Amino acid sequence: MGVIEKLRQKARGVPKTIILPEYDDARVREASHIIEQEGIAKVLLLTKDKIDAKEKERYIQEYYQLHKAKVSDLNEVRRLFEETLYYAAMMAREGKVDGLVAGASHTTPDMARASIRCLGINEHIGVVSSCFIMVVPDCPYGEEGVFVFADCGIIPEPNSRQLAYISLTASELAKKVLEITPRVAMLSYSTKGSAKGRSVEKITEALKLLKTVAPDMLVDGELQADAAIVPEVAEKKYPNSPLIGQANVLIFPDLGAGNISYKLVQRLAKARALGPLLLGLNKPASDLSRGCSAEDVVDCVAVTAIRAQ
Repeated sequence: MGVIEKLRQKARGVPKTIILPEYDDARVREASHIIEQEGIAKVLLLTKDKIDAKEKERYIQEYYQLHKAKVSDLNEVRRLFEETLYYAAMMAREGKVDGLVAGASHTTPDMARASIRCLGINEHIGVVSSCFIMVVPDCPYGEEGVFVFADCGIIPEPNSRQLAYISLTASELAKKVLEITPRVAMLSYSTKGSAKGRSVEKITEALKLLKTVAPDMLVDGELQADAAIVPEVAEKKYPNSPLIGQANVLIFPDLGAGNISYKLVQRLAKARALGPLLLGLNKPASDLSRGCSAEDVVDCVAVTAIRAQ
C-alpha cells in the first residue's frame, strides 16, 4: 500500500469533520464528492446557503472583540466575512468542525491570516509555519522517498528560535501523520563549519535551543542537503552525524530555499506535494496551492483529519 492510500485509510479510522469554504471551485467540489464517497472524512462544503445570519453576526462581533486593537471598525470586519473563509475559520475555532482546508482560490497570505486570527497560535509553540509532505517516486532517500519539508510557505527569514520551533512542529507532524521516526536535518550551504555566515550561526543557535526543549529529538545541523540525505556523502563530509545521511525531515534556512526546493522536487522528480500544512495553530488547518488538483485537496483533507484525531 502506498503512502497516499495509507493516509486516506488512517483518516477513515476516526472520521473527523473538515470544512471546505471554497464551494465555488470545481476542484474542491470534486474533492468533496471523492472524500464522501471513500469515507475519508465528513465534509462540510460551506455554500452560502449554509451560513446562518445570526451565527455570522455573532462571529463578526467575536472577531471584532478579539482584534479590535488592530481593526478600525466593525465595517472592516464585515468585509472580511463577505466571503466564506473567515466564517469557516471561526467554526473551526469554536469546535463545530475539526479542521479547515482552503487555498485553492485564496493566496497563502490570505489563508494564513484567517487561520492565525481565527484559530489562534498555540501558546506553547508561539510560531506559525508550514510544511509539505513530499512523496518522491523511485527514491531511495528519506523514508523510502517520503520527506517533510519546512518551512515552505510562511516565514521569510526565520530567526534561530523560529527555526527551532519549525523543526519541532514539523517533526511532530511526521511522527503523528506518517508514523515515522523523525530524523531532522537543518539545511545550509555549510556542513558543520565548512563555511561561515549569519545563516550558519542561526542554525547553530537553533540546534542548541532544540537540545534544551526537545532533548530526545534526532536532529543535526548545519548540513548541506547531500550530507543530510545521502549516506555515502555523509560518511565523507560528516561521519559523526547522528543522522548518518538518512534525514527524512528537512528544515530550510529561509522561505526562498524552502519554496523553491519543494517546487523543483515536485516538478522535476514528479513528486506529490501535500500542503502547505499549517503548523503551530490551536486547530489543524491546511493551505492549498492555487495550482492544486482535486486529488491534492482530498489528500490535504485526509492529513488534516488525521491531525485532528
